[in-house]
This record gives sequence, C-alpha cells and structure tokens, in this order.
Amino acid sequence: MPQVAFTTLGCKVNQFETEVMEGLFKQRGYEKVPFDQVADVYVINTCSVTHLGEKKSRQIIRRAIRLNPEAVVAVAGCYAQISPKEIEAIEGVKVIVGTQDRKRIVDLVEQAAHCMSPVNVVTNIMNAEHFEDIPLFEAPGRTRAFLKIQEGCTNFCTYCIIPYARGPLRSRSLASIIQEIEKLIAAGFKEIVLTGIHLGAYGHDVEDKITLADAVRSILSIKGLVRLRLGSLESIEISDELIALMKQDDRLCSHLHLPLQAGDAAILKAMNRHYTLDEYQQLITNIRNKVEDIAISTDIIVGFPGETLEMFNNALTFVEKMNFSRMHIFPYSRRSGTPAAEYSGQIPEEEKKRRVQIMQELAEKKADEFLQRFLNRQFTVLFEMENQKNANIIDGLTGNYIRVYTNGNQNMQGKSYQVLLEKPYRDGVWGKIVD
Repeated sequence: MPQVAFTTLGCKVNQFETEVMEGLFKQRGYEKVPFDQVADVYVINTCSVTHLGEKKSRQIIRRAIRLNPEAVVAVAGCYAQISPKEIEAIEGVKVIVGTQDRKRIVDLVEQAAHCMSPVNVVTNIMNAEHFEDIPLFEAPGRTRAFLKIQEGCTNFCTYCIIPYARGPLRSRSLASIIQEIEKLIAAGFKEIVLTGIHLGAYGHDVEDKITLADAVRSILSIKGLVRLRLGSLESIEISDELIALMKQDDRLCSHLHLPLQAGDAAILKAMNRHYTLDEYQQLITNIRNKVEDIAISTDIIVGFPGETLEMFNNALTFVEKMNFSRMHIFPYSRRSGTPAAEYSGQIPEEEKKRRVQIMQELAEKKADEFLQRFLNRQFTVLFEMENQKNANIIDGLTGNYIRVYTNGNQNMQGKSYQVLLEKPYRDGVWGKIVD
C-alpha cells in the first residue's frame, strides 16, 4: 500500500482542505503516515498570508525532499497559487496545484511519478467561477468538524494577498452543505464549524441571493445536530437575522470572531476596511445587548505603514474598552503585490515587535478579565480531549468558546456535561462536573 504524508500551514480553511485531500488519497488506497516518516508522497498545503508563512512553506518542502528524494512532493495552497514558478524552481518538487483543482490531486501525483518535469496546473484564480465541491470522505477526530462552505474574497484590504490567492466569491450549494453535515453527524461529530475565506459573503454570488443566515437556519433544522459554530466573519456582514438565530437557538454557539485589524480611524481607512470604529463599536454593543454571555474575539495588526505612536496608543485605548474575549495579534507583514507594500512610513521590525508585545500584554489582560466573569457559574461543556497528554484530564469548550479542563477520561469524549467553572487554568479554566 503506497504511503502519503500531509502537513498544513495557515488557517482553518487550509486545515479543512488538507482533510479533503486526505480523504481523496484514502479512497485510492493510500495509507496516511506522519510527515516526519519516509513516504511515497508528501503533500504540503502552503500559506502565503505573510513572508514568514512562505519561508516556512519552503523549509517544509525541502525537508520532505530530504526525507525521501524519490518521493512525489506535491505543493498546494495559497503560496503555490501566488508563486508557482518559485516553487517549481525547487529541485525535487513534482506537483504544483494552487487553490483550485485539489480534486485532481491524486491523479496529478500518479501522473508526476512518471514525468521528468514537474506537473504544474496552477491557472489564473481570478477566472474561477464555481465553488470546488469535493466530498469530505474522512475527517480526523471525533467531536468537532470543520466544513468549508465559501471560497474567495473581494474586499481587497490594502495589506492582504488573499484575494489574489483565492479569487472571486464562490459559495457551496445549500444541498451540498446539508449532505456533508448529515454525513458528519452520522459519523459521530457533535459540533460543526462553518468556515470560508469570506464566510459572511456566503450566497452573494448565487442568483437567488441566499444568505449565511439562510444557510444557518437550514443547518439548524438537521436532526442530530448538537452544536453549530461560525468561523471568522466581517463585522459589517453580521445581520440582525443571524443574531436573532443565535439568541433563539443555543445550538448556534454564542461566539463570534470579528476581525477589527486596527483601532485607529486613519489606519483603518488606509487598510481599506469597510467600516468605521464607531460602526464597529455600535455593532458589538448591539450584539452583546441581545446575546447573553457572548464571546467576541478579534484580530489586530500592529505596525501598519504610517502608524505613529499616537495612532498605536489610540488602538490600545479602543481595544481596552472593547473587552474582547480573545485577541490574535499580528505584526504587519509587507506583501509584494499589495498596495500597502508601497506605502511610505514602513515601521522597523524591532518597533513592530515592541508594539506586538505591548498589545499582547493587553490581550492577555482582557482574556483574563473575560474568564473571571464566568467563574463560579455552570456551563454546558462539550468534551474533546484534543490537547491532553495526561489521560486523567479531559478538556472541551463551552458554547462561548471557553476551554474547560477537568478530571476525566476518554469515555467522556464527544459528550456534554454541566460543569462548574472554578479557577483559571492554562489557556482556560478548571471546572468540576456537577451532573
């Protein structure tokens, strides 16, 4: 039986796409092995969000070639889409497939095994018209599954390469979404997480203009669904209808990830973000008034070109009052091909690192404040046992994305319990099961 190994860089969408490719190889009789073992095929699903992501991608590609120089090394994902010739120049790469045509990955690998030159099938992603609907033949784990329902982005934020890597908006059909979720539920998954490159734009490309709220309503009608969680969304695309569904049905998790990116008005405008700070703040206030105990997390970029110390301090002040449950902090990464790469006022790397540290300290403070609000209260926890090496400790998530640890065992995996949240612990809280 031929052996194949996979590795993934980047976002949850990339992770899902790797799972899809794993299923395609398994259907053709391949055995999946760890990436650090000798295999017949290596599939590297790359990231291009930052230059660091591309550097790591190249390092992993060369590591696979060293592990087995005779293997078919296949490179997919955003970096492959953006810079296919750069990857083709790496001696030992046999297949280059970008952010489409993943359904052909096994055929391409088997074709490349008999070719002298690399098989490069990357085409202009801007010409893509349809969502690449590939069945999920296998999903790792037993509790939480990710399902990609949307592809592409047309926001063109000035710092971001993703629209050039992923192309225009394409939505998965509602029938396909329902079919895949029914399969996941039948396989024993309890929580489904909807993902997409621009998830809030789901349905915008469809003639009858269905919305994400329409999709969520249909999914909530599926028998056996325990939990539904939404991936990252643009704030301006949070409809009243979606919030009403979250308020009405506690299976729709009270957790939203709404990237802010900048807490200064001038920087937000320079980023080409399509909202103002006042609009963002009013939206968050409205959501919190309607959905009790909701967790709202965000992304922040520091060190954007032209960000003065006053602007950075404005961001700190704004973030302080927003009381996010969790913040992901990123230094601005200069991406060739994006408008911001040519902006004047580029911030030195050391200064960006300093600002990241300051913002990260604030993020940790606000995360701790968020957790403190829920101590000595009971919540339903769906246990996953994802992060534990200790067989006597199990962990899982509340609906509002608090990770809870407690004494337990593998028999609790995939089951829900009422838990009293007692004290901070690791990246979450320690709890006591009360039923």
